[in-house]
Amino acid sequence: MHRDERVFIGLGANLGDAIGTLQAALAQLRSVPDTSVVAISSMYRTAPVQAAGPDFINAVAELRTRLAPETLLTHMMAIEQNQGRERSFRNAPRSLDLDLLLFGELRICTDQLCVPHPRMWQRAFVLAPLGELVPDMVGADGRGILETVAGLADQRIERISQSRDGASA
Repeated sequence: MHRDERVFIGLGANLGDAIGTLQAALAQLRSVPDTSVVAISSMYRTAPVQAAGPDFINAVAELRTRLAPETLLTHMMAIEQNQGRERSFRNAPRSLDLDLLLFGELRICTDQLCVPHPRMWQRAFVLAPLGELVPDMVGADGRGILETVAGLADQRIERISQSRDGASA
């Protein structure tokens, strides 16, 4: 068992009842052993990036966990499967996508997992909700998260709900 780590997970869906799917995924994240949901960003409607299909609903959840990164990832993949996730091709429309964005201060890159998530600083649909939870975060380029989001104005994003603590969803 590891020490309690601050973890951020990106949630996204663009098939079926995307909002309901994210809410169900958050409920399932609450049942992951040795893990608690601390905060949930607002939900955002976003245009697909490097993909076709309907708009996505995206959010970010802050968790505390004692699990190893790979163990948490296994739970996340099971939640995706429970929500009907199929991995037909890269950037395909999906019923649910859970991405491990940050795991404490760890830097990991294996065939299964890369944290920090390698493309998160290029995606408004990750940075806008993450910026609600950690507005003082600074990227490797020295720019703050909110400044970086502003620089991604070509990526359409619209907040559709308010953020809340981890107790509700």
